[in-house]
Amino acid sequence: MKAIQLKAYGQPMENIGVVEISDIATINHDEVVIDVLYSPVNPSDLLLMRGTYPIQPELPSVIGGEGVGRVVSVGASVTTVKPGDIVTIPFGTFAWSEKVVAKAAALIVLPANVDLQQAAMLSINPPTAVLLLEEFVSLNSGDWVVLNAANASVSHAIIAVAKSKGIKTLGIVRRKEAVDIALKAGADVVLVDDENVVSEAKKATNNVEIKLGLDAVGGKATNTLAQILGNEGYLVSYAMMSREPINVSQISLIFRRIQIHGFFMYLPHYIPKLKNAILKSLQLLEQGKLNVPVAKIYSPESVKEAIQHTIDGGKVLLQFNA
Repeated sequence: MKAIQLKAYGQPMENIGVVEISDIATINHDEVVIDVLYSPVNPSDLLLMRGTYPIQPELPSVIGGEGVGRVVSVGASVTTVKPGDIVTIPFGTFAWSEKVVAKAAALIVLPANVDLQQAAMLSINPPTAVLLLEEFVSLNSGDWVVLNAANASVSHAIIAVAKSKGIKTLGIVRRKEAVDIALKAGADVVLVDDENVVSEAKKATNNVEIKLGLDAVGGKATNTLAQILGNEGYLVSYAMMSREPINVSQISLIFRRIQIHGFFMYLPHYIPKLKNAILKSLQLLEQGKLNVPVAKIYSPESVKEAIQHTIDGGKVLLQFNA
């Protein structure tokens, strides 16, 4: 069967490609075989390819952090799923293959009429959004959250989850063209990160004390969030798009007591909470409140083009058996 395999860490374009691997012959009593339908190219996949992600499988290896598939066969003791069920590809099962094997207990069965393309993106960004908004501070309807990279796909999820809770979002982007993207995603206010952004943010939110800032960029962009946050606000770093060290002024840390936290969804503290976070995300998907625009669908043979499209910006999916 076809699979997309990484052969070495470094430059993604040089080390990724389609290979033929052995079909699945046998499975354990508690496992199932899944035909993969769609799997996205997530920024975390790019980090893994470069060798800068905490998860580093022994190479060569199939990769791909999430996806959606259809169960085709089940082990002798499996009762929770059946052939034909649509399921999420669980954490720890690399998805860029025509078929995968997974533990039945790790699967979430989706409604038969689920949007397959949106379901393929259900296991990383939406639960990240749920946990970011629930784990650090207590937020009430009407509260504000500030986030950078507000046009990114994970920010779409953050905005959607926040809106479902009545929480307002102040998005920061790095270029004017990205403002409309974040506004269409549902952000309440979107500003370009320039020399006036802090004062504009304060004005746009009526100087409210914002308790939570979500940082996907790093570098100087983190300090911008710190300045917008209210005193004793929480600043959570969950991605590193700039690949630069966090830069926060000592004034914010010492005199305003801004607290900086890191977040990685696959730490032992969060893994037990993942399934519930995905189920909450599924509710939003079923209600039509979670919808990330897909720029293009690629075949496995076009994986390098899909990766480049992701690097350039835009959410893309790989299509296997769909």
